[in-house]
This record gives sequence, C-alpha cells and structure tokens, in this order.
Amino acid sequence: MDRPAALITGATSGLGRIAALQLARQGYRIGTVARDHSKAKALVDELRAVTDQPVDVFHADLGLISDARRAGKEIAAYYPRLDVLVNNAGLHAFTQRITAEGFAEMTAVNYLGPFVLTEALTSTLGAAAPARVVNVASEASRQAKTIAPAADLRRTDAYTRRESMPLYGRTKLMTIMWTQELARRLDPGKVTVNCCDPGFNATGLGRDLPGSAVLQRVLNTLKIGDPRKGAGIIVRLATDPALARTSGAYLSVRDARPLQCPEPGRSPLVQKELWEETVALLAAHAAD
Repeated sequence: MDRPAALITGATSGLGRIAALQLARQGYRIGTVARDHSKAKALVDELRAVTDQPVDVFHADLGLISDARRAGKEIAAYYPRLDVLVNNAGLHAFTQRITAEGFAEMTAVNYLGPFVLTEALTSTLGAAAPARVVNVASEASRQAKTIAPAADLRRTDAYTRRESMPLYGRTKLMTIMWTQELARRLDPGKVTVNCCDPGFNATGLGRDLPGSAVLQRVLNTLKIGDPRKGAGIIVRLATDPALARTSGAYLSVRDARPLQCPEPGRSPLVQKELWEETVALLAAHAAD
C-alpha cells in the first residue's frame, strides 16, 4: 500500500459518501463497511470515477456486535496499516427496535458497533502512526439530560417518536464521552481521536420518519442542511495538518470551533465509568 488508507462507515449515502469522495480525491485508498450490497457497489462505481486506487468493501451490519467484531478482524488482517478511521454510520429510530443480540438498535449502531470496530483496529491504526480516528457525534447530545452508563447501555423499553430525540441524543453523548476517554488511553503521537458535530444535514438519518423523503427533497431544493458542510468537518479532522496533535476534542461544523461535552457526560469519572461498563457488557456478550 503506497497510499494512505481511510476506512469510513456509513459511506454509501449522506455525509459518509461525500467524505469518502473528498478523501479519495486527496489520494486516500478508501475502505468502507456496508450492509447493503447494491449501495456498496454504487459507491465503488462512484469512487472509481475519481481515483485509480482500489476501493475495499467489507460487508457487515454494525448494529450487531458479532458482525462489528468480525469485520474488525477482517479489516485488521487485510490492511497492514490504517491511517484514518471515520465512524460515521448512524441511526435515529423513531420507535424502539431491538437487535437479535438484545440491544436497542440505536445504541448498537451509534455506539456499541463503533466501539467494537475501533477496538479491533487500534493496532492497525498504530502501525500507520500518526493515524486519526474521527467519530461523528451531534449537538443532539445536549438533549440527554442524564447519563447512567450501566442502565442506559441496556435500556430497551419502548418509546414514542417524541421521546426518541433525547434517546438519540444520549447515544451521541456516549460517542463524545467514549472519544474523550479513548483519547486519554492512546498516545496522541501515534493515534489521535476526535469527534465532531456535523450540524443539521438533510440526509437519510431520519429515514424512518414518515414523509422524510419529501422533506429531504424540499430541503435540498432550498439548500438547507447541505451535507457538504458536515462532510467538510469530518475530512478536516481526518487530514488537516493543524489538527495533527489534537486529541480528545469535540469540534463544531462551524469553523472547527471547540465544543464542550454536555454536562451529564463531561466528567472524566463518568466517562471512565461508561468505558468500563461498555467493556464489561461486551465481554459478557462475547462469553455467551
């Protein structure tokens, strides 16, 4: 591999697709984890139009811990080094859906899957030092007024569409907390870990909402929620030399302005608690 490699989850649409195209144009070899084979093929065709580098597709459902773990092992075995990992795949579910493994799907897709994938690829990232991890969070994290790691990781009770926003926000709060705890655990001279708020984007994130396709077309016509802005902060975190030594930051789509982790999850103690509860939960799952 004579070019830097970037792995992007959720790259078949929205922010991830635009970020993948931008990174490909900058000379990165692109890999992606995708669930939908036809969408993955369409992405490969689009990337091949802008780069002569191979495009690598790893098929997995990151909402399943076993799939995320398997994909992580496959990717680690495939790449001798990995320069950038972008955990972009996300889901806002308006009603409760529980995975075959017994987790709330939104928690699994937005937090547990990325945690497992990143853990599996940490050594591969270290081999490319200096490497970068970029986690896509959200200002929706401010909607989460509390965080109780042990209970919230396991919460599967039903909720309404109105109640979904703070629950979605809590998964994004977990993303910020995990980012900052992981940054403390890694040598920033080898691997940096940062997250961002990509702003409002008219993408397929809320595709379960009735009428979302029509709303998205209207927003696109009015040029509201342009996903190129959100993709821009992702690419900046992945490539900007000025951010090469930055780690543990939560940055805004607005000029990479530093943001604070929302108060329920700001303390390093509760961030460490989330980490430990996550590791224990995943270990118990692996033992089943």
